[in-house]
Amino acid sequence: MDFREEVVEMKKKVEQVTEENKSFAMQFVDTLKEQNKRLFICWLVTFIAFVGLLAYTIWLHNDIEKVETEIVQEIEDVNTIENSVIRNGSVWEE
Repeated sequence: MDFREEVVEMKKKVEQVTEENKSFAMQFVDTLKEQNKRLFICWLVTFIAFVGLLAYTIWLHNDIEKVETEIVQEIEDVNTIENSVIRNGSVWEE
């Protein structure tokens, strides 16, 4: 074996030994790192969904048009319309 291969082998052994001899605190820290990464991804997905919902709501609010039509009929000479009588100013009877 040449020198480089020995160094690579030694690095592998050192990594293996450190993995086996991790303290409880280091294992806990590694677990927390993984959990924080998962929670950040969940938060990011939720935030993106919230922004999308907000944008969709704003789009719907701007898309809905208020259509107001006013039907105005002016009737002149009501007494000349066949079979119509006005009483009390607003009630139509036949």
